Amino acid sequence: MRILRCVLVVGLATAPPAQALDAKAAFERLKALSGEWQGNVTTKDGPPAQVTYRVASNGNVVMEDLFPGTSHNMISMYHLDGGELMITHYCALGNRPTMKLVTAEASAGEMRFEFAGGTGFKPERDAHVHSGRIVFMDDDHIEAEWAVYAGGQQAGSNKFFLARKE
Repeated sequence: MRILRCVLVVGLATAPPAQALDAKAAFERLKALSGEWQGNVTTKDGPPAQVTYRVASNGNVVMEDLFPGTSHNMISMYHLDGGELMITHYCALGNRPTMKLVTAEASAGEMRFEFAGGTGFKPERDAHVHSGRIVFMDDDHIEAEWAVYAGGQQAGSNKFFLARKE
């Protein structure tokens, strides 16, 4: 007489991992930000922030214009360089740090950027934007946080809570 044994394996349901984005898909996601955004910096009820995203140079650049028309206006340019998505941040401090997308962690919901060099400063000494991330809450809401380094270590961060302007 043969006895059949069945083993039932039950696993816990888990959310599927977020769809990974390569540099080109991430750049297309950034292009969708085109338009005017408003919100706050530091906290959700902090000082007001205005940001404009514009696709330029025949679709080869996304320009992020922070605090347009103010004395602390800054511009960041996002572009593809081979297989990398790069940012050059033209800072009110007069320096130009460059960051690249961490593709291994990029998804439609979040992009993280790491320091990749720059000009106009000595990264081990001078204050500069060093890294950051953009979180896509939905098509009309984003949160961004940019780490500021000085003396070779993190000295603070700038957080943005933005909504697409109607």
